[in-house]
Amino acid sequence: MKRLIVKTLSMAVFICGWLVSIASPASAAERDRPNILWITCEDISPNLGCYGDDYARTPVLDALAAQGVRYMNAYGITGVCSPNRSCLITGVYPSTLGSQGMRSMTRLPDAIKCFPAYLRAAGYYCTNCSKTDYNFATPETAWNESSRTAHWRKRKDDQPFFSVFNFTVCHESQIRASEDKYQKNTARLTPDQRHDPARAPIPPFHPVTRESRKDWARYHDNITAMDYQVGDVLAQLDEDGLTDDTIVFFFSDHGAGMPGIKKWVWQMGLHVPFIVRFPEKYRDWAPGAAGGTTDRLVSFVDLAPTVLSLAGVKIPSHMQGSAFLGSAAAEPREQVYAIRDRTAERFDMVRVVRDKQFQYHRNFYPQLPWSQFTSYTEEMPTMQIWRRLHEQGKLNPVQNRYFETKPVEELYDVAADPFATNNLADDPQYAKVLKRMRDQCRQWMIETGDMGLLPEYEMLVRAEGKTPYDVAFDPAANPVERLAEAADLVNRRDAATVPELVRLLGDDDPAIRYWAAVGLVGLGERAAPAEDALAEAVSDQAPYVAVTAAEGLCHLGRIDAAMPVLRAGLKHESPLIRLRAINVLDRIGEQARPAIDAMRNARIENGGHVGDYLNRMSVYVPAGLTRKE
Repeated sequence: MKRLIVKTLSMAVFICGWLVSIASPASAAERDRPNILWITCEDISPNLGCYGDDYARTPVLDALAAQGVRYMNAYGITGVCSPNRSCLITGVYPSTLGSQGMRSMTRLPDAIKCFPAYLRAAGYYCTNCSKTDYNFATPETAWNESSRTAHWRKRKDDQPFFSVFNFTVCHESQIRASEDKYQKNTARLTPDQRHDPARAPIPPFHPVTRESRKDWARYHDNITAMDYQVGDVLAQLDEDGLTDDTIVFFFSDHGAGMPGIKKWVWQMGLHVPFIVRFPEKYRDWAPGAAGGTTDRLVSFVDLAPTVLSLAGVKIPSHMQGSAFLGSAAAEPREQVYAIRDRTAERFDMVRVVRDKQFQYHRNFYPQLPWSQFTSYTEEMPTMQIWRRLHEQGKLNPVQNRYFETKPVEELYDVAADPFATNNLADDPQYAKVLKRMRDQCRQWMIETGDMGLLPEYEMLVRAEGKTPYDVAFDPAANPVERLAEAADLVNRRDAATVPELVRLLGDDDPAIRYWAAVGLVGLGERAAPAEDALAEAVSDQAPYVAVTAAEGLCHLGRIDAAMPVLRAGLKHESPLIRLRAINVLDRIGEQARPAIDAMRNARIENGGHVGDYLNRMSVYVPAGLTRKE
């Protein structure tokens, strides 16, 4: 993949084009270009009638699919919204931009624009109604208007437009909304459109309970409510006589807003419904006949270059995806990639490769369970009963797996196992597939300057005076290959690695020292020969190394040496370090109870690299401890 080379001439051309587009009316050539409409929604998997879901009630979207083409292999970059949105709007992976954390804040280099800026420079009128949530401040150049009233109707006569309408009625929060709010959301549904909880299909990893049936029925009711809203926008297009000039996209920002799906990167968290309708004049760009399907692999990183291709706008070289429609459409891709990093108050790192049959996961923190207690997720009744039944020992093995620690690698035949319940990583029959996808994962991380192996705090420190994107492709600041090798050693979870981990605790690079400390934490009591090295590491100048080493000492019974370091972490200027300290204290359980007031106080402190933006979240509540009180 190519890295953008910024040239003074190209910037001058951009600025001139921008000024011309503002000052001049649309040309005849511009009038011949398609309007492009994105209708997006939140938190749904392909649970639509047109995707074969016979529990669904989605007449508008089913009709849109009958007029357009359904993509059967469209995937988000992750299972949660803001990193996906940063990718959609830039055409760059979040792990390259430094926007991979769920609710984080990065900065864009001057050379990278939100892609509507390129459309605006070419004469398009661009509107967003209304969500941004990009994990960076929205540049003024991104939109002509971004608000709850933004609409193509405010453009000049005959000016081509790119418009986004985003619907939130199907968001996770609306499944568990109050009864009054739920009734208001679904007021337009007819009695036969309401979903009977007794008939709700339950995925095999969820317990079949009254709570889960109600949540899944509401999830489907909310999709039907969203279907009405899609119909409203399409009706406005018809009213304005624009249907024959507009290419319409419909897709979700990630999979279903249910526990074990949203925020996660198994098939259901990544796979989204994706429909494109082409008017007759642009039918030659369609990948198939109206009402048909395509199995072409599509990633969210491909959306920005695809829109530019349809509009006849040159695709910038920094974009990491490839167009799948229009004059600049590339050859179909053979695999897509996905990520999972910090999600709200919990740190994690997973990298994913998938093709049309297999999906591979590399878990960089296998010592942690999939089910880390995340306050927002725990508000869902399904999650509450799921956890309660686990604690009571009443789940079957498929349902209980979510509460176990992760394997280092996962491999699924998703064509045969869409719910990802049968991990094939240890099956010799799939050894070649495993190696191929493991190698693809590593190569992709290197080529894209993946910054996930840098602790988030360290990434921001190394970006001071520049941007995280600049760090991504600096081999000294982001030695991806060497960091990955250290993580591979860590994830062996073999006591024989202790001497090498101790050696790496003395490395010049604090990010390498961090992974060495993680490895010793993962070994638990088997790290006893490294006790002296850990006791020294709690004084490390890198605060995340010190906090991680303190966790290692806790596993060796050295609470006396660890607690002062963790208390100091709670007072650090950066919320990311305070959050790390709280995560450690939460994991060590009852031993942390004397620090619970300090943990609560850490929640309200401001400052640090991401400041108030991160502090606005409920991330500093010691969830695991407070729920035991």
